[in-house]
Amino acid sequence: MKLFISRPLPAPVLDRAKAGFDVTIRSKTTAMTMPEMITSLTDYDVVLPTLGDLYSADVFAQAGDIRAKALANFGVGYNHIDVDAAKARGLVVSNTPGAVTDATADTAMTLILMTARRAGEGERMLRAGQWAGWHPTQMLGLHVTGKTVGIIGMGRIGQAIARRCHFGFGMKVVFFNRSQKDVDFAATQMDSINEVAASCDIMVIATPGGADTTHLINAGTFNAMQSHAFLINIARGEIVDETALITALRSGQIAGAGLDVYEFEPKVPDALIQMENVTLLPHLGTATHEVRTDMGMLAMDNVERFARGEGLVTPV
Repeated sequence: MKLFISRPLPAPVLDRAKAGFDVTIRSKTTAMTMPEMITSLTDYDVVLPTLGDLYSADVFAQAGDIRAKALANFGVGYNHIDVDAAKARGLVVSNTPGAVTDATADTAMTLILMTARRAGEGERMLRAGQWAGWHPTQMLGLHVTGKTVGIIGMGRIGQAIARRCHFGFGMKVVFFNRSQKDVDFAATQMDSINEVAASCDIMVIATPGGADTTHLINAGTFNAMQSHAFLINIARGEIVDETALITALRSGQIAGAGLDVYEFEPKVPDALIQMENVTLLPHLGTATHEVRTDMGMLAMDNVERFARGEGLVTPV
């Protein structure tokens, strides 16, 4: 069975793939082009794509006679794949949830602390040789311990972030989730995103991407937030209306933002880059050796089960 892998992956994952399949590994680290995606569908039995590989309905339509029968996505998010179009052409689709939960939650905490305590700004000042020494009113930020965190999307990752905030920093947790969600720690579910926005000091976006959540966080959300509050996004860039975010930051509607994802990734607006009250990370959410290996191994679990004619471990 021929397997196409769209990006370099950790060595243990590739070794496992080579042991069981006729594997082609694309050496580029950038997203696939449409011709590359079409070839992957016509020349291979299974494709292991990842973020940025935009398997749209148009790609499936232009592929014509499709050989591939499975897309084993490397990543929990799969909004870059038109799942309905894939299934209509006879493909099954899987993703890698669970493996990413703790690493993504840790990244959220990194952004919360860096942004609230102005760590990025302070490091830039020091590296530029502009630090004149400690004094009592130097770079005063927001004290995180004991504050209220608002979680938008209380799935696996949202709950992991909330736990860290509640048990690690004594924070009050409020959240919005589209369905009723019961958790085993103190947390208050609210009826709307704006209610959460008005109630919290730090708001964290942890909801899936896709058409249903595009610009879920918009000008109305920022209007509802308190002026000292921070926005943290570790989910998908298009969930936040980036233009509205820039306006809110410039006008002082909110105090700052910590971002690991961007609406038109990898493009980051110069306006955000120039702002000292914004922490910017290059989509590091799951970037650890252990987690990326676990993600690849789960993707390979799905590939191998498909090859044996068995049900996928994590179908979407």
